[in-house]
Amino acid sequence: MGVFPFFSNDLGIDLGTANTLVYVSGRGLLIDEPSVVALDKSSRRVVAIGLEAKRMLGRTPGEIEAIRPMKDGVIADFDLVEQMLKYFIRRVQKYPSFILRPRAVIGVPSGITEVEKRAVVDSAESAGVREVYLVAEPMASAIGMGIPVNEPSGNMVIDIGGGTAEIAVIALFGMVCDMSVRVGGDEMDEAIVSYLKKTYNLLVGESTAEQIKIQVGSAFPLEDELEMEVKGRDLVAGIPKTLRITSTEIRDALNEPISTIVEAVKQALEQTPPELSADILDKGIIMTGGSSLLRGLDERLRQETNLPVNVIDDPLTCVARGALKIIENLDTYKPVLLNTHRKNR
Repeated sequence: MGVFPFFSNDLGIDLGTANTLVYVSGRGLLIDEPSVVALDKSSRRVVAIGLEAKRMLGRTPGEIEAIRPMKDGVIADFDLVEQMLKYFIRRVQKYPSFILRPRAVIGVPSGITEVEKRAVVDSAESAGVREVYLVAEPMASAIGMGIPVNEPSGNMVIDIGGGTAEIAVIALFGMVCDMSVRVGGDEMDEAIVSYLKKTYNLLVGESTAEQIKIQVGSAFPLEDELEMEVKGRDLVAGIPKTLRITSTEIRDALNEPISTIVEAVKQALEQTPPELSADILDKGIIMTGGSSLLRGLDERLRQETNLPVNVIDDPLTCVARGALKIIENLDTYKPVLLNTHRKNR
């Protein structure tokens, strides 16, 4: 770090489709906010970022628009991501940026293209980061969980976020095989919106769909099925309407996105070398990411793969924790970084 190691201002960032998390060296998790930006339509001026902007989703007056600048794990609106990052980084900075600009490791989907990588690096540099490194999310998750990624023994990690599901078998600082499907919590919400529209002519917003998923969503039959009241707009009469829905119905609605994830897991297992398959049989599959908390998803995977499946204790913060661990031990973890690093001079 040069002359002032105690000035360390290293960041571990999980730039997610649904939420952005920032861990700061020596200070822990300081940012955990939705990746949402609210804009004034006429002036394109940013009105709110994060939690405040998320509360506006689907509720804004005509001149204000709430936008999610990340789509399927990658940048959909470069300028807004830059402004969002700038805002979050400024909030966690201990020293003014002219004294010390931070270094950061950012978790990105393993299926990301070169152009998408470049966009993440450029937006972070524009937001004031001095050195930007990228790491694949499954690798960051594994390091965040404390898995010894340097050993020859194989570990299978499934990271299901808002925009993507990442499946990887990790050994010797590398991903021996990885699958990335652009299906996650967002697609589950969309499936619920679409189901209610088709079945009941009821129109609900994405925030309501997310609430339904959290309260009664499941991927496997439950011992006690749940039900909840849903409010939306009747598409036929055009007036507000309330109805009760059950977890069985929502499970049917979620079947398509969940089946896509299950198929990707099976494909990854088919591509795994036999020696590592034996390790996975012993250790099982580890699930992380916010969408891995969906009820019964671990049970569904257990049934489909005949392997032990475990959801870790704090699945939402794993990527950011791992990213911070990498930047704090850069020499040790250099082999896991994606090769787009360009030092700012």
